[in-house]
Amino acid sequence: MLDPAPSFARNASDFPMADPWKPIRHVRVGDQFVAVIDRQGLVSAAHEDAATADEQGRVRTRLVFDSNGQGIAMAKTDPVFRKSFAEADLVHADGQFIVAVSHRYCEQPIPERAPTTDMIHDFAKACEASGRSFYLLGAREHTNAGAAAKLKELYPKLNIIGRHHGFFQGREEEILADIDRCAPDFLWVGLGKPLEQEFCAQYKHRLNAVWTITCGGCFNFVTGEYQRAPLWMQDAGIEWMHRMMTQPRHLALRYIKTNPRAFAVALTQSGRQTKTMRFAD
Repeated sequence: MLDPAPSFARNASDFPMADPWKPIRHVRVGDQFVAVIDRQGLVSAAHEDAATADEQGRVRTRLVFDSNGQGIAMAKTDPVFRKSFAEADLVHADGQFIVAVSHRYCEQPIPERAPTTDMIHDFAKACEASGRSFYLLGAREHTNAGAAAKLKELYPKLNIIGRHHGFFQGREEEILADIDRCAPDFLWVGLGKPLEQEFCAQYKHRLNAVWTITCGGCFNFVTGEYQRAPLWMQDAGIEWMHRMMTQPRHLALRYIKTNPRAFAVALTQSGRQTKTMRFAD
């Protein structure tokens, strides 16, 4: 028997006049639809959705996933990940090469890369002013706690309403209950691919947040455990090379396996198709 829908979950038919989510246009890159939006546009859209939720009541959470080489490759080889990823309500360009391919093949180019390592700071700065809240889910306990502390240090007025490490297998109900109790505006899920997409897709009707944003190892970057590449490498689309050189045991095999497949898919399965993501039950 299915769990009853939580009180915040409402149906599309409840909103005949206005879409509770800001419609965002997506273009096809690497056989995935990716948003034509910049970093500030994401912050603005999230706040618009939160304001609508305040006025009309919350609908189910908007799942915000990222597109990069790893995800493009995994979607072609892992059917479970592909199914989970298809549940996304908004997909932003995490990889610079996604942006470059869109400029070459798509109806409308993606204006800039929006990695979650930057987005979390964009959102935190904006939420200091707006009063919108964060919940941090993922990573090891010391990393999760360290990320919360660092964000509070950088953004003293940021409301981190809850947090939990990412090692909760078998205690999902406890985690869902805590998120429901805290009711954050923005839930950051850093479990890594494919676990974070699977978790979000499975529980999308029970995550009491306006936006749920998957963010991989973002918390490790916030604490400084992982180092960002120099800006010139980021701009050139080779930040992956810096990560591989600094974490070879962890990442070398991943990039060797996924990069060639991702580039091939991006070059052959991108095009002029567009899709506007709107609220769906």
